[in-house]
Amino acid sequence: MSPVEISEGDIDRAYASLKKDAAEGGYRITPDTEFARNLIRGLLKNEVRYGYRACPCRLASGKKDEDLDIVCPCDYRDADIEDHGACYCALYVNEEIAEGRRKVSPVPERRPPRSQRGTPGARAVQTVSAGATVLGGLPLPVWRCRVCGYLCAREQPPGICPVCKAKKDRFERFI
Repeated sequence: MSPVEISEGDIDRAYASLKKDAAEGGYRITPDTEFARNLIRGLLKNEVRYGYRACPCRLASGKKDEDLDIVCPCDYRDADIEDHGACYCALYVNEEIAEGRRKVSPVPERRPPRSQRGTPGARAVQTVSAGATVLGGLPLPVWRCRVCGYLCAREQPPGICPVCKAKKDRFERFI
């Protein structure tokens, strides 16, 4: 198998797109442009290899349904940024790091070992087949933005609402 070639133009376009999407969602991309470009190169290589942008800092299986949690932006990004100031690969960072007031520090891996993972569909089927009601048996709490009504299922509410940009304190536990 020959190495995957990614052009500088591909990286430029992906970088601009990621930076724009991040800003629109209330996120920041690392200010270290060279580092960001290397991560983006890895994302693009994974997209060519697997058909999806798996995090370049994690080992992808090549099966999208097994890797949905590590498709960039990964499921762990918000909790990592909240707790450590950056996501696992440090592509996404908080305001302090983006503005140079704090340095990136190592982020521990949140992704469970393969033996403890299942596809989201399999987890939902297991929950329902275990006799739980559909709403009451969700594996994660559901949070609602009190400003716009956006709903998300996760351990903690997002730091910023991706729809209306309200801060974390404007979320309430819905289920």
